[in-house]
Amino acid sequence: MKAKVTLLSGDGIGPEICQEALQVLRIVEEKYGHEIEVREALFGGIAIDETGSPYPEKTRALCKESDAVLLGAVGGPKWSDPKSETRPEKGLLDMRSDLGVYANIRHIKTYPQLIQNSPIKNEYLENVDIVFVRELIGGIYFGQKERNENDAMDVCQYTKEEIIRITQVAIELASKRRNKITSVDKANVMATSQLWRSVTTDLIESQYKEIELEHILVDAATMHLLSRPSDFDVILADNLFGDILTDEASMLTGSIGMIPSASLGNNSFGVYEPIHGSAPDIQNQGIANPCGMILSLALLLRHSLKLETEASAIETAVNETLNQGIFTADLSNKNVVDTATMGSAIASNIT
Repeated sequence: MKAKVTLLSGDGIGPEICQEALQVLRIVEEKYGHEIEVREALFGGIAIDETGSPYPEKTRALCKESDAVLLGAVGGPKWSDPKSETRPEKGLLDMRSDLGVYANIRHIKTYPQLIQNSPIKNEYLENVDIVFVRELIGGIYFGQKERNENDAMDVCQYTKEEIIRITQVAIELASKRRNKITSVDKANVMATSQLWRSVTTDLIESQYKEIELEHILVDAATMHLLSRPSDFDVILADNLFGDILTDEASMLTGSIGMIPSASLGNNSFGVYEPIHGSAPDIQNQGIANPCGMILSLALLLRHSLKLETEASAIETAVNETLNQGIFTADLSNKNVVDTATMGSAIASNIT
């Protein structure tokens, strides 16, 4: 098939891990006979430096002309002034809203080869397989904001339609798994959470009786996620809670560097990125883990290009590389390789 992908390498370790994902993509193209045009564009801090905007108009146009966007990472100390209106993270929020990608999907599962890396007791980590569905373009991140020297305000707002839309994504995923959704909120004190709980309950009980719906307060969720992670199937959360919980859940896998994500809208278009940040402390040292980036490429092939066989081949290659005892520094203190070697090992395992 023919397709167009916009590559936003971004900042920090973004360019390093994106190069490894591109290597894997070229192998997939060759083995399966596809033509995927990759067009690179500026995004994040580097875009601020060169254009004054973290999400330049040229980048916006390329994204909208593409079948999917592959994103490395954004941000760094150079652009961390909280008073600035042109921070890289602002570009990330603007892009998500502009492209209409309202559903962020993050798959948390344990790899047997990495269980020893997790700070959680091993007996809690058996059969952990959780899909997080995070609402991505609403809530407190996108609400009205005000700040002066004495006080500040962030408004958290959700509409019934926004809650229904993201809940339907969770329902679709749960129906292909264990038919269970855990909805996370703070309904004991927050009005938005009370609406969230009411809408999700009404929708599922009236139209999807086969789905088991569990409500849990976010503070309890932070505890149960570590004490009984295998009990969860699909976890549904708003923007803020989903952001925090998925980073916490990364500790179950042994490294945040293993986790990909897909941000989806109403059609096959999506934005795909690893959940880790730009990691400026290890930039240009050749020690970054490219697995989350490469697995994000697999999600791009699966969701946007509908290439399930190719996506599965990448995921199998990552697992086989770990089976071979090949690790980056975040995964082990033995048999450690650099970023490029890890990427090449994964690419060589694609069949």
